[in-house]
Amino acid sequence: MNTQRLILFFVFSFSLLLLWNAWQKEQHPVASVTPSPTPATGTPSVSMGSPIVVRNAGALPPVAIEERVPHRLLHVRTDVFAAEIDTLGGNLSYLELLKHKDALDKEKNLILLGPAHRFVLQSGLTGGLPYHRTVFATKATEFDLAPGQDNVTVHLEASEGGATVTKTFTFHRGSYKIDVSEGVKNRTAGPLAPYAYFQLTRDDKPPAGDPHMVKTYTGPAVYTEQDKFQKISFSDVDKGKLSSKAADNGWIAFVQHYFVVALLPPDKTPREFYGQRLADDFYSVGVKVPVAPIAPGETRNVAVSVYAGPQDQDHLKAVAPGLELVVDYGWLTIIARPLFWVLKFFHGWVGNWGVAIILLTVVIKLLFFPLSAASYRSMAKMKLVTPRMMKIREQYADDRMKMNQAMMELYKTEKINPLGGCLPILVQIPVFIALYWVLLESVELRHAPFYFWITDLSAADPWYVLPSLMMISMLVQTKMNPTPPDPVQAKVMMIMPFAFGVMFFFFPSGLVLYWFVNNILSILQQWQITRMIGGNKPAGEKR
Repeated sequence: MNTQRLILFFVFSFSLLLLWNAWQKEQHPVASVTPSPTPATGTPSVSMGSPIVVRNAGALPPVAIEERVPHRLLHVRTDVFAAEIDTLGGNLSYLELLKHKDALDKEKNLILLGPAHRFVLQSGLTGGLPYHRTVFATKATEFDLAPGQDNVTVHLEASEGGATVTKTFTFHRGSYKIDVSEGVKNRTAGPLAPYAYFQLTRDDKPPAGDPHMVKTYTGPAVYTEQDKFQKISFSDVDKGKLSSKAADNGWIAFVQHYFVVALLPPDKTPREFYGQRLADDFYSVGVKVPVAPIAPGETRNVAVSVYAGPQDQDHLKAVAPGLELVVDYGWLTIIARPLFWVLKFFHGWVGNWGVAIILLTVVIKLLFFPLSAASYRSMAKMKLVTPRMMKIREQYADDRMKMNQAMMELYKTEKINPLGGCLPILVQIPVFIALYWVLLESVELRHAPFYFWITDLSAADPWYVLPSLMMISMLVQTKMNPTPPDPVQAKVMMIMPFAFGVMFFFFPSGLVLYWFVNNILSILQQWQITRMIGGNKPAGEKR
């Protein structure tokens, strides 16, 4: 296998990988499930067949409260959130991230929870006590994080089933973590032993602006120390793979491109994770936590933290064990994570992600310098003996065995390794793919500008300038390489830069920048080595 054929194989394999990933995301079978009825409008209710099983506390109310019941929206604003809490259920029904822009309209903030995907955070109690369809009362409707305050708290209260429940949301300055608690006061004559549940409901559609080349993961994920990080696709939820999962650690979340909403119960607290399909394209995932027995007149609290924000790897690791794993670089994570670490180091130094990519390219090129140099020396020698190779092919055109023997003798005499150009390419293929996933999955590079017209390194070049420059650089490299003896192969090699360039029109501009800079460095290195070898006596004059 010569270098040209290996490059063709790389192009074909990488294209096939992209198509396979896209096909897998599109072709998840949907099990046949009878949909549960949902209200005509407003926040969806959990079905009565919910996995929120009540032990020694009765069942959920058989009939949901009508949407016509008066309710209000409470408005909360912090330095990172603009939120709305619905008094119908005390649910967090809207969450806008003030420091992150929408994927399609950079003039608007990103809406993480909201009506577009019916994405809602719900909580409640089992056993006939206030739940996520009960109407709660509150004294105020506007809650702002005042200057100098570290947090802002929202209290809602409801009485039902012989208990008074105070639901509390606590938003913190500079944090995407929200604390949600249920305080239960027993007003009955006997003890209460309910379960509290906290759940996320959402449709199965990916967020707008998801990449078209490879669809990123949208769906539930769960983590425990025993089973580690697991993605549970919507089709797996249909099959009951998340119907009940007991543990005393871990979290459950809805993951989407660049962002995550995770339910984080306190460590070492018994919990049961669950997931279910509520309607044709509508799902819930959540966690159920036992409330210690509550004596008459006594009050007990149960709380869960919620992380709702970007997949910032360093921050996620500090929030909860394993939460950083939602940033999924696929099967090349072992390469991608060090690449991202180096990229982040350079960004901290220069303050521009595009410049950081250029510096990373230089570092990778230096690491592979010995391999590249050997490859270019081999190709330079190959170019010098090309006329003699053509004569051998003409001389033994009817005897392939003798032709191969003569070729091998020529390689041996001129000390040429015909596979010398293969190893650098083989080594760089996993690096290239790993960097692709780093640029695709790292929220730090989302909407990160470079210079001039490149305003988002994670998106395609809007003017196709970088792909065009990369195409030109590939043409220069092709001209510098030995011309294949086979005319058909020679034509294919001339077409390949154009085919490769068109494919790069749809790649993140940061990846195209990497490949273009890598090509420029390769051209300079190859030119220098070819000039040095060409200065010696041509191989064809030795005989």
